[in-house]
Amino acid sequence: MKNKIFGLGIASLLLIGCKTPLNIANIHTEKNIYITSDLNEDKEMAAIIQPYKHELEGKMNTKISHTNTELNKSGDNSNLGNLLADYTFEGADEWAKKNNVPPMDAAVINIGGIRTIIPKGDILTKQIYEVMPFENEVVIIKMNGKDVEGLFDYYLKTQKNNPVSHLVIETEENNSISKKLINGKTIDYNKTYYIATSDYLALGGDNMFFFSKGEMISTGIKMRDLFLDKFKQNPEVSSPDDVRLIFKNKKVQE
Repeated sequence: MKNKIFGLGIASLLLIGCKTPLNIANIHTEKNIYITSDLNEDKEMAAIIQPYKHELEGKMNTKISHTNTELNKSGDNSNLGNLLADYTFEGADEWAKKNNVPPMDAAVINIGGIRTIIPKGDILTKQIYEVMPFENEVVIIKMNGKDVEGLFDYYLKTQKNNPVSHLVIETEENNSISKKLINGKTIDYNKTYYIATSDYLALGGDNMFFFSKGEMISTGIKMRDLFLDKFKQNPEVSSPDDVRLIFKNKKVQE
């Protein structure tokens, strides 16, 4: 027994002896530098940045279009929401034609992704960045007719003013849908539909889980880039004034 204890003691000493000594670094307090207006400007760095800053400001303040009316996101059929939904439809449809994909049937975007209005007057590049600051991509969802019913059920249940293009959805006070049209026609369960939207919504954003039943086709087009191109193509913006969402069962107007 004594030999066992003696052996354990020797082993413990050996282990302790094998440990690397702990070196404690010198510790001293550094001075905090606060980013305030009192902080002196680095003139050398400012001189390097200045040309790029001027170039960027020039691009951001470039006029790309004009509107005779304020483009806003208010109500169930906002003129800015409907305009951007139409641009999404057009952009996806143009891409489809070049990539052997059938024509678009409709488009859906989310009102929350539109961050601000565009005032009446000249439209500048920077305003499109303010309207759409996110890096969302335009995608196409391939769906069968029966699964498209989920889209209409979504609007019936949520009464959400998420903008649409080439769609008409009318609900009644008894919580039923009285009109559901895609490209002016009723749903054909035997048809395959192609719906343009954002990758955010396609992946279930804003509770649009119905898109998961379809097949997602990536276009590689950023929504903001598409909107910039569309405004440039339309020097004088004509905002849509047609009615697409009619919620007769809506309790609180947005």
